[in-house]
Amino acid sequence: MKSFVVKTLINAVAIWVAAWIVDGITLSGGDFWHKTLTVIAVALVFGVVNFLIKPLVKLLSLPLFILTLGLITFVINALMLWLTSWTSDKIGLDFHVAGFWSALLGALIISVVSWGLNLAFGDDD
Repeated sequence: MKSFVVKTLINAVAIWVAAWIVDGITLSGGDFWHKTLTVIAVALVFGVVNFLIKPLVKLLSLPLFILTLGLITFVINALMLWLTSWTSDKIGLDFHVAGFWSALLGALIISVVSWGLNLAFGDDD
């Protein structure tokens, strides 16, 4: 359980940093607490999307992984972030990714920030 909570909070911080840096990613809302709850909910949606859909997309794009030597991972991560934005919009969360290039840059930032935070605060398992 601790692992799930830590990973969700790390994703929430990484998404917040991406929304702060990238112009095409917006995290709107009222005060600080509303944004905090929104980004935690978006991190949960992001985790579910990555858990359910990303393995299937990776399996179906296996030839592209081989052909691009794994660089297609960046595109898949961007599509997962874009799908998270679409899902968040459907459930009423104030999170939006404007386009593919914003999703690509945001996915790169989320990957770097979550990697660094996982090194610092990761599980002891």
